[in-house]
Amino acid sequence: MNRRERLMSTLRGESVDRPAVSFYEINGTESMDDTNPFNIYSDPSWKPLIELALHESDRIVMRNPGIKDLIEGDVDKRDETTVNEDENGSRITTSKITTANGKILTQTYRRDRDVNTEWCVEHLLKDVDDFKAWIDLPEPEHNIEVNAENILELERELGDSGIVMLDTPDPLCRVAPLFDMAEYTITALTEPELTREALDKVAEPLYRRVKAVCEALPGRLWRIYGPEYASPPYLPPYLFKEYVTEYVKPMAEIINATGGYARIHSHGNLKDILDHIAEIGCDAIDPIEPPEQGDVTLKYVREKYGDAWVLFGNLEITDIENMPTAKFADKVRQAIDEGTAGDGRGFVLMPSACPYGRKLSPLAVANYEKMIELTRK
Repeated sequence: MNRRERLMSTLRGESVDRPAVSFYEINGTESMDDTNPFNIYSDPSWKPLIELALHESDRIVMRNPGIKDLIEGDVDKRDETTVNEDENGSRITTSKITTANGKILTQTYRRDRDVNTEWCVEHLLKDVDDFKAWIDLPEPEHNIEVNAENILELERELGDSGIVMLDTPDPLCRVAPLFDMAEYTITALTEPELTREALDKVAEPLYRRVKAVCEALPGRLWRIYGPEYASPPYLPPYLFKEYVTEYVKPMAEIINATGGYARIHSHGNLKDILDHIAEIGCDAIDPIEPPEQGDVTLKYVREKYGDAWVLFGNLEITDIENMPTAKFADKVRQAIDEGTAGDGRGFVLMPSACPYGRKLSPLAVANYEKMIELTRK
């Protein structure tokens, strides 16, 4: 089988020649020549891993589908956004929104040159009054025009080496990050009606977006991220059902109606919410983190839900970066054994995330190589 056939057969629940192996965000499309100071992949230490992903992994290239005139990541129109660099060379992005009563809400992100992530150093909403003012903001106009050609061109470039996975937040992921984590969990616990009002605000535009993309690009794999914001220990399981299941189920239905596959992304504890995830009607789940990072084994999920879901996981990125290769190999063998045991829809060996520092260690490269070696066996 070629790599694309292997992945598509896995999603459909058909037999394959061996388990697929994905490096998650690392897929061989990373630019090693881009001299942008924020491009960590220009460091020579990344070259062996990028080439390994390009030539040997079952490539799942994650992309946010392009939509003209839709404000990505926002349900509100920002009055002002400024981008500057501080004295350390970090990129500082500040956005401001003026509410109906004249209050200015401010949000600030920082991106460092040697770390491939952004930190929110000032959250948009500080308290319940801010939350109410944000909910009362009028919805912006959404001109949902899908740029399908970008995805189609990428698929042509991938050829038989892999597939594109479309990426979208769920409604909760549009609301929860507006607060810092402590304020969010308190608000979600004590203000359920207000939280549902906010989720209703963002859900309908998001459903229209997903529907438009599915109609233009049917039959693709999707990753839906954000459910972990309602997982234990942050919130009790009954609120996961209210804030995630009820709002993500329509997304999965839209994706399935056009022949696509909905994959739920949720880090951390799963045991007490697996039944609620099953109610969504999804096709796959990731990354199924093992204890101690999570609270269920891959074997447990395979036995309970393996007939319905393709399981993606369950290697920890911290193990890839820090564990001696001989010991890491045992983790890989265990994941393959548990992920393919008995009857089930399918399994893809995959880490929970990827390294995000500019310097990639030889140990990490060796452990990725071990993933490829052992899946081949």
